[in-house]
Amino acid sequence: MIEVGIHLGANGTTGKEWKKLLPYLRSRLDKDCNICESLTSGPYHAIDITREAIREGADAVIAVGGDGTLHEVVNGFFWAGKPVINHDREDAHSTALGLIPLGTGSDFARTWGWKNDPYEAVDRIVEGLRSRVDVGVISGENEESHYFINVADIHLSAKAGYYSSRYKRFGNLCYVVGALQAFMGHRNCDLRVKVNGGAWEICSQVTALCIGNAKYFGGGMRITPNGDPRSGEFEVVMLQDFKWYDFILKLHKLYKGTHLTVKNVSSRSVHSIEVENISVSGSVYVQSDGEHLGFLPRKFSILPSVIEMIC
Repeated sequence: MIEVGIHLGANGTTGKEWKKLLPYLRSRLDKDCNICESLTSGPYHAIDITREAIREGADAVIAVGGDGTLHEVVNGFFWAGKPVINHDREDAHSTALGLIPLGTGSDFARTWGWKNDPYEAVDRIVEGLRSRVDVGVISGENEESHYFINVADIHLSAKAGYYSSRYKRFGNLCYVVGALQAFMGHRNCDLRVKVNGGAWEICSQVTALCIGNAKYFGGGMRITPNGDPRSGEFEVVMLQDFKWYDFILKLHKLYKGTHLTVKNVSSRSVHSIEVENISVSGSVYVQSDGEHLGFLPRKFSILPSVIEMIC
């Protein structure tokens, strides 16, 4: 059985596109293959759909939509801090993850070099090549663990993502609108970080801190250009003491992924990083895969090769 989770956008565009695509998918799959469609009815529904499909022994769960849908499906692969399993199978992680990009953003697909072509995605799923991929887990004080497959970020970029989610009706322009709103009243802050369980470090005047399991976020910005979901490590990129005009002048570098040589930009590979706010300027936003997760403190850890992905 293949479980297909479909997230309907605000205007139903994803659902309309899926109806056109379904006959092609059926024509390409073996007649003995059972497709079980599940339309999401609201936020977080895809998490429950995915958990149920895995427990029932689905061969694959296919996310149909943008990065937000993929994010929910990835979280559905876990429950109470552990991977969801089907107890009737010998292989505890035998359900694969697939993606048919439809929707506002498909940044994770960009890391793989996939075109934003759903028919090509169907061909890829039918071919069935699989690769183990890493997933990031975010933990906080007295909070349930949260998972991400693309990029998690802190402070300005996370705040911009929070605001941009309100303007998704504008397509990729929502990221620009969100960034402009986030800049209003923004202040760089001092953070305390602990890498791989080592000693605490003070990072002054942090503008944004990005933890990349993959490369892209924000509608095509190559923020963690060395991120690789099969490497077993995050790429952490920190921007410090940036002013509003720095983003205007260096925006092209952020999109091309050539910003690592820019002054006040640093990069490192890590297995885990803990981040705390030590400024007095207020709460510091946290998001992952474009989803708002609250505020610091948080710990980000890698789970190597934890999901099998159709790629």
